[in-house]
Amino acid sequence: MIIHVVQSGETIYSIAENYDVSAIRLMQENGIDSPDNLVPGQTIVILYPEQTYIVKEGDTLLGIAEAHGVSVIQLLRNNPYLSNRESIYPGETIVINYQGEKIMTISINGYAYPFINRSILKETLPYLTYLTVFNYNITPTGELIDIPDEEIIQIAKDFGVAPIMLVTTLTEQGTFSSEIARNILQNEDLQDHLIDNILSVLKEKGYYGVNLDFQHILPEDQHLFVDFITKAGARLHEEGFHLIITLTPVTLETENGLFYTDFDYTSIAQAADQIMLLSYQWGYFFGPPATTITPFNTVISNLEYSITLIPPDKTNIGIPIIAYDWQLPYMENISRAYSLSYCSAISLAAQTGSTIMYDETYQAAYFSYIEEGPSEKTEHIVWFKDARSIDVLLSLIPQYGLKGIGVWNILCEFPQMWLVINSQYDIAQVL
Repeated sequence: MIIHVVQSGETIYSIAENYDVSAIRLMQENGIDSPDNLVPGQTIVILYPEQTYIVKEGDTLLGIAEAHGVSVIQLLRNNPYLSNRESIYPGETIVINYQGEKIMTISINGYAYPFINRSILKETLPYLTYLTVFNYNITPTGELIDIPDEEIIQIAKDFGVAPIMLVTTLTEQGTFSSEIARNILQNEDLQDHLIDNILSVLKEKGYYGVNLDFQHILPEDQHLFVDFITKAGARLHEEGFHLIITLTPVTLETENGLFYTDFDYTSIAQAADQIMLLSYQWGYFFGPPATTITPFNTVISNLEYSITLIPPDKTNIGIPIIAYDWQLPYMENISRAYSLSYCSAISLAAQTGSTIMYDETYQAAYFSYIEEGPSEKTEHIVWFKDARSIDVLLSLIPQYGLKGIGVWNILCEFPQMWLVINSQYDIAQVL
């Protein structure tokens, strides 16, 4: 795999010629719609096929996979445009595999709402181990607010991906409630009722397991949280279900972006099958600007602390792939960012004639632009992750012996991320 950084004056055709690859394939793989409008500083991921096959009359994807000793899912990973197709056509070139040895097998957990675009979902599922469906809110009485997730669960299973039920203390306003968490944690009858409700949904809807995400737990309630997770783990495992616990810097009330040190993470890890380690907050768009894309140094600080208490092979690192557009100057507690996808960030950079820069400390891309208003001009800065960011974050998995990653979220396309993952890692399947 090669990550090429676009220079001024380059086109997709000149880059393809320089690397002796197909321009059409390069566009397909990188999700490029405007080949003549590349942005200086934009990344292009370049892969070299090791084995290809030209489709003949009467061929099927299953037949091609069996003839070459690979799975249909692997063909879909190497040819993602096929995921939304009913047929393959004579003359098409299908990549059987790419050059290069895989580093290791990792777990990939993608988060999505039930309303995710089905085309994007089907293109993404071949790269996932788990699909976590966002989300079941807990009421103060331990009930769960139902969501229309039946279809997305079945689609995940059709692709051999394990569906995970996400249960949170989020309110209808989208903020985590310390009151709901405390209400549940201080009442064992409510805990039992909540666990009963979780098990009922798991069985009724066919989930593989559950991801519990409680945030803003008061320090004096931490032992109650540990006891609850231990109880929930025992009940779930007895019924044959998987338990993932999400931990963030605000699982307990901390304000410095780092994990609370006086906490029994070891007991939490013993009760769970996996830990999802997030160095960010859901929907975090208050700033400062560079921190919203989860700086690499923060990830390292949290990871190096956590693995002293949590087995690395149970640990997943969360990767947020949302871009954020900030109006400058930034004003603390006032400024709010607009979120956008990777593809939208690249399009915005192209529209505004910007040059993309890269911060080695944060391991993130950014660019600035001027918005022309009716009476004044305003400066903006956009921070986002590109192929370089993903590659560096993934390198932490073999470096620390981690289980894998969680991607927040997969509602929008990010083709380069899947290229980087698929070219270097085998993806675990549990179904």
